[in-house]
Amino acid sequence: MNEIIDQLQELSETVPVPLELPTFEQLVEVEEQILIGLPNDLKEFLLEASDVIYGTIEPVTASDPNSHTYLPEVTSYAWSIGMPREQIAICQVGDGFYCINEEGEVQFWEDGDFHEEGWESLWDWIEDVWLEQ
Repeated sequence: MNEIIDQLQELSETVPVPLELPTFEQLVEVEEQILIGLPNDLKEFLLEASDVIYGTIEPVTASDPNSHTYLPEVTSYAWSIGMPREQIAICQVGDGFYCINEEGEVQFWEDGDFHEEGWESLWDWIEDVWLEQ
């Protein structure tokens, strides 16, 4: 996992207005807003690598409530169109969402259904999907 974080940071693009990493207190606020505890892998990603900008995939963030990638907003929208309430959105792609459950398993949800392919952890998803785009 530390190797994946290092790889993400090396690949991160330089942008005029960089993203900020959230504080632990901001993660608590996010959990209070969505009324679900964040899986440990997601917390670690948000605290250490959610400032990475790489490729076309834009994972959720937790430091700026005005961002289009703000986790509570992305997740609330996904719930509003039918994604199961026990899932937390980690990335919107088109009309679908990569999402994570409290056990840390990642799946792709679209049009009311989960795709068969899934990942055992957020780190597996980052390696197989985000870094391979």
